[in-house]
Amino acid sequence: MMVEAKDFDSPVEDYDFDSIRAAENSVDELFEQMSRAGGFSATKLASARTILEGMWQPDGTIAAGGLNWLSFPAALCATGTRGFFVDSIRNSRFNLVVTTCGTLDHDIARSHQDYFHGSFDLDDVALGAAGLNRLGNVIVPNSSYGEVLEAVLLPLLEQVEQERRALQPDNPWAGYGSVELAWDIGRRISDESSLLHWAAVNEIPVVVPGIWDGAVGAQLFMHRQRSPGFNLDLGADQQRLSDLVWTCDSSHALMIGGGISKHHVIWWNQYRGGLDSAVQITTAVEWDGSLSGARPREAISWGKLKPEAQHVTVEGDASLLLPLLGAVLFS
Repeated sequence: MMVEAKDFDSPVEDYDFDSIRAAENSVDELFEQMSRAGGFSATKLASARTILEGMWQPDGTIAAGGLNWLSFPAALCATGTRGFFVDSIRNSRFNLVVTTCGTLDHDIARSHQDYFHGSFDLDDVALGAAGLNRLGNVIVPNSSYGEVLEAVLLPLLEQVEQERRALQPDNPWAGYGSVELAWDIGRRISDESSLLHWAAVNEIPVVVPGIWDGAVGAQLFMHRQRSPGFNLDLGADQQRLSDLVWTCDSSHALMIGGGISKHHVIWWNQYRGGLDSAVQITTAVEWDGSLSGARPREAISWGKLKPEAQHVTVEGDASLLLPLLGAVLFS
């Protein structure tokens, strides 16, 4: 590939913190200067802001026929970063979510009980003996997690089953996938800080390909012991994704981390020739071959990202980067 003068024709500028302090919107001014000051990952974060802004119309809505994907792992929903996802869904900045079972776990649990600040250096043996679980530097008491989920979900599932049997007596669970489950849970959560609540209100699909892998999945299995005919129709999720992908006019994605959530996004987009743009935030390295570490450019070789698509990977902790992006994107 030839190197041309236009590839390096923008001079590096220093940050002007007097201007940032004086700006009406200091975060917006910070990002404007970040694009000119650069500095390794800062340049990538400024680029991520630009690409993400292109996913929306000037008024913040998604263009007709547009598909905006948001994928992320569950752990972030145990932190205050859940607020980024909640704001995104409440204001319909994304119209399709792909995540893991733990997102449902933490969203339900935190809608009923608190999690607490801890430390990476706490004694895990002592924590376990005290009925406290450590998720990084977040402390999740048993009373705020497993006990809550069992108390909430088993009665909820019994209620949903009665409704389904009344609706479809011969095959109550046909067409009932993780999307319908997430909406049924969200309709019963009155807490406006809940992601599932707003997904249900706005009818934004939350697809959980690995729905059995978590505390909610465990409660689904327990319900199955009481009602052997119960089973989620995960093929219904795939049909929904197929219908959306084959009919959309554009497809863009913000992907946090990797794993099954990211792969489900890029996998389905290969059927339309690839994503039109992509932003990935990850802490993973590329050289171990992991999907978390794979950069979006690799997806071009698989037909999962269009060759001409704008894309960037920002290396860093999403619990730090997403609030910064939210402050500038959602202001």
